[in-house]
Amino acid sequence: MATRPSRPVFFLHGFASSSRSTKAAYFRQKLAPLGVTFQCPDLNEPDFSTLTMTRMLEQLEDELGKAPGVPAALIGSSLGGTLAILASARFAERIGRLVLLAPAVMFAKPGDHMLPPERIEEWRRAGSFPFFHYAYGEERPLGFAFYADSLNYDAFTTPIVQPTLVFQGMRDTSVDYRTVEQFAKARANVTLSLLDDDHQLTASLPRIWNDVAPFLELV
Repeated sequence: MATRPSRPVFFLHGFASSSRSTKAAYFRQKLAPLGVTFQCPDLNEPDFSTLTMTRMLEQLEDELGKAPGVPAALIGSSLGGTLAILASARFAERIGRLVLLAPAVMFAKPGDHMLPPERIEEWRRAGSFPFFHYAYGEERPLGFAFYADSLNYDAFTTPIVQPTLVFQGMRDTSVDYRTVEQFAKARANVTLSLLDDDHQLTASLPRIWNDVAPFLELV
């Protein structure tokens, strides 16, 4: 009997993070002994200053096109979770499973963006705004196109057809767990786990892996 090929896994890092993040490294370490194809595209490329959601979707589409034939699994963290949700609808035939870690489901909604309205106006006037980039350890400018482009997308109302696991910290000060609850309750194929953790979910990674491994049919 032929062995069923393992599902390729893509980790989508969060805003101002990188492919070398703690969570990316954790899943890479767990998946490597299992022979699973693991990709973590650097969404900052070619330059953080020109980042947009449209560019990230195009980059992910290109990466998915290079993956093996089995529909991929996406693990998205924070803004990477937003990207995973949007991609799951846009490239549905190429994506078979979603794992969302503190997904920014309300991204770009009024009152839920990364800056208050008066700072967004300042951003618009200046053309760019400095954000602290955790991967680089310093502030980096980001063009206003990031904000303007984000208004074209709505992860909260995007339909998802793939089986989905969501993990959300109840002490998260970046993503309100109540909005994630609303997002999950509206979709029968989404299973939500609320955890006693913050936005990073670092302390919960072993607990998350215990659910993710069988979900991705790795055990």
